[in-house]
Amino acid sequence: MTVDVWMQHPTPRFLANDMLASLRRWTGGAMPVDDIPIDVTLASMDAADVEVGLLSAWRGPNGLDLVSNDEVAGWVAAHPNRFAGVATVDLDRPMEAVRELRRRVDEGFVALRVVPWLWRLPPTDRRYYPLFAACVDLGVPFCTQVGHTGPLRPSETGRPIPYIDEVALDFPELVMVCGHVGYPWTEEMVAVARKHPNVYIDTSAYTTKRLPAELVAFMKTSTGQRKVLFGSNYPMIGHTHALDGLEDLGLSAQARDDYLHGNARRVFTNLEGGRP
Repeated sequence: MTVDVWMQHPTPRFLANDMLASLRRWTGGAMPVDDIPIDVTLASMDAADVEVGLLSAWRGPNGLDLVSNDEVAGWVAAHPNRFAGVATVDLDRPMEAVRELRRRVDEGFVALRVVPWLWRLPPTDRRYYPLFAACVDLGVPFCTQVGHTGPLRPSETGRPIPYIDEVALDFPELVMVCGHVGYPWTEEMVAVARKHPNVYIDTSAYTTKRLPAELVAFMKTSTGQRKVLFGSNYPMIGHTHALDGLEDLGLSAQARDDYLHGNARRVFTNLEGGRP
C-alpha cells in the first residue's frame, strides 16, 4: 500500500500557465489542451500500486485559479476510496479563506496547501496566521513547498530557515508537511524537522534516485523514519518513475512502510474512515 501526499490532477489551465514553462520544457513541449480524464491519473497510480492520492487544488493571487476546490471535490466524490482532497484558499481575503477552509474540511478535505512562490509570500506573512490557527482548530495539516522553485518564479519563499522554523515556534501545535525536500537547503529542512515534533517532509518533485543523501540518511534514523512521507508531484513525475529505485535506498522494512503509507496515515488523520 502506498499513499501519495502531493499530487494534482491537471486541468488545461494548470498545464498552460506561463509559470509552468519549465514543465513544458521537461516534457518536450507537448501539453494537452483538452480536459484530461481522471482515469489517466488513476492509471498512473495503479501502475505503481499507489492506492490513495491526495489531490491538491491550486489558487494564486488576482483570481488565479488553476485547479479549483470544486474540481477536487468532484474527483474525490467519484473515487472516494482512491482520493482525498487538499484545499486551497485566497490569501488576499483572510476571513473568506478561513471560511472556505472550514467548509472544505467539513466536506471531507484532509489538509490545506498554500504554495508560497505562487503568492510571493513566505509562510511568516501575517495573511497565513488565521489559517494556521484554523488548521490547528480543525485538526488538519498545513502543506507547503520548500526549496527552490522549478517554475520560473523566485525561490526565496521556500527557505526552511527562517520561515518554517519561525512558524513552528509560533504554532507548535500546527502540523506542517513540507514538500519538495527543501533542496538546496535540505540540511536546513532536516534540522527543522528534527527540531519540531509537528514538522514533516515529503519527497514530491524528486524521484527516488535523486533524493538528497542527507535526506536518505535522515530516513534511516529513529526520528527521520517517522518524519518523511512519499509524494510524487504527479503529473510532473509519474508514479512508477517516482518510486523506481526504492529497494536501493537501504531502508528497513518498517522504515519503508512508514515512508510509503504509515506516516501519511498518522499525519493525515482524516484519511481513516471509508478509505483503504
